[in-house]
Amino acid sequence: MIQYGPLLERLLAGEFICQISDEDAYRRLNDEQTQQQINQYLRPLNRRLVGSERQSVYYLGYVDLTRTAREQLSKQFSETIQALLPLLEWLLLVQETMGNDRALSAGDTIKLQEFVLRAEDNQGLRQRLNLLANHRFFNSHSDALDNQVKLIFRRLKEYGYLVQPHAQRQYYIVTAKIDYLIELINFIRSEEHLPVADTPTQEELL
Repeated sequence: MIQYGPLLERLLAGEFICQISDEDAYRRLNDEQTQQQINQYLRPLNRRLVGSERQSVYYLGYVDLTRTAREQLSKQFSETIQALLPLLEWLLLVQETMGNDRALSAGDTIKLQEFVLRAEDNQGLRQRLNLLANHRFFNSHSDALDNQVKLIFRRLKEYGYLVQPHAQRQYYIVTAKIDYLIELINFIRSEEHLPVADTPTQEELL
């Protein structure tokens, strides 16, 4: 398993891997034989490779829900719930600001300056962006829209929802981790009945 060492380390660290974030690693994980070898190695650790419904993104889950696994999952789930509403609001803001008829999906490109310019022309969007930037998930301390948007996108890059192909060029590409997020939202709303706002716009988004 030496050839998979760096890849396993990334997965065990909680990374989500898709064709957008790492095309070579995704291609390897998409191979059935590789999946079997990785799962065989991970079995003693009570971990396994998991794919989204469309196999667009891979990450690690647990084989057996032991007490330790449940505690870890509970912690992760709590953190995800806290981030859920700001992430949903960001999705809606991008869709409205860019005038898209559909929700964001993996591979979509967002040009930062174009996003800022469009938002500046709409007072309602500016106010919502200000509230979003000041949410504890993003924790902005700036009143300038440009700085707020840069912080939001930087944080989303850190969390794996966006990649920035060129450090000196201000555009981002949406990763397939967004598919995981949408699947999680649908699961929460259908099975757990946890507090995800049920506005008409979010109905359209999902």
